[in-house]
Amino acid sequence: MKMPAPFLFLAIMLAFTGCSKKTFVSIGTGGVTGVFYPTGGAICRIINNKSAEYGIKATVESTAGSVYNVNAVISGDLDFGVVQSDRQYQAVYGLAEWEDRGPRESLRSVFSIHPEAVTLIASLKSGIKHIEDLRGKHVNIGNPGSGPLQNSRDVLKAFGMTEDDIRAEYVKAIEAPSLLQDERIDAFFYTVGHPNGNIKEATSGRIKVRIVPIQGLARDTLIREMPYYTRTTISHDLYPNAENDRDIESLGVRATLVTSQSVDESIVYAITREVFENFEFFKTLHPAFATLTKADMLSGLSAPIHIGALRYYKESGLDKFIKN
Repeated sequence: MKMPAPFLFLAIMLAFTGCSKKTFVSIGTGGVTGVFYPTGGAICRIINNKSAEYGIKATVESTAGSVYNVNAVISGDLDFGVVQSDRQYQAVYGLAEWEDRGPRESLRSVFSIHPEAVTLIASLKSGIKHIEDLRGKHVNIGNPGSGPLQNSRDVLKAFGMTEDDIRAEYVKAIEAPSLLQDERIDAFFYTVGHPNGNIKEATSGRIKVRIVPIQGLARDTLIREMPYYTRTTISHDLYPNAENDRDIESLGVRATLVTSQSVDESIVYAITREVFENFEFFKTLHPAFATLTKADMLSGLSAPIHIGALRYYKESGLDKFIKN
């Protein structure tokens, strides 16, 4: 029996709508010149390659960074966020920015990603060769709501200083290299994966700079007291225009992907599965991923692992690597 034209049109539209239905998810990152943003982009690229299979369309959003991402994930404004491991820890235990509001109990971890080194860049003219030389200097320590701001404060405190001992600025990392090259600041902190475009910009201008080591007893004590920090080294070969002739000791955290307990299990499973099943391809999407191992990506997770991610880890046998 021939279907009347209006009903035929309706059937076609319903079929088309059903076939094209997508679940849209957002991943909050950081500034576009950091590593968080391309990290979110890499995850989106992998899951969007299977958009037809999973019905998921992922988009990356530039944000103010870790604190914003945690709060936006909890409130439902973002589905996922890239967050420094120290900020994840603080949110889970109700510390730092979350001290007044208490633990963020609905926060869930998905996986860890690249290491992020606390990096201090200073002009040669400033005479800054050690952390202690920052006293009285004009230093950018990071924008409010960012991971680097808390890292800067932790380092200053470990070396017996506070923001009152320096002339502190609180601008975004993207602004810091030009401020240094314009001689409006003497130095800036930036917690970031390497190599990084901001650091390359800062080391390639008219004003000669050095990457200042963060090392010694004060650094090691800080690492013992705060379990999300680890020793790390920045290769001087990555920044040939900096006035460093050897690798630079520092400390660091890890970038992690977090979500909320309320995000659908199938979505988290799909994203986790595709990143790990395409692991070698994922590592090619940014130089900061080059040395990653699957075991690395299951360390430093303070928040409980989301049930969707855990399902994949158990299926694949990767759950043996899970550790805090």
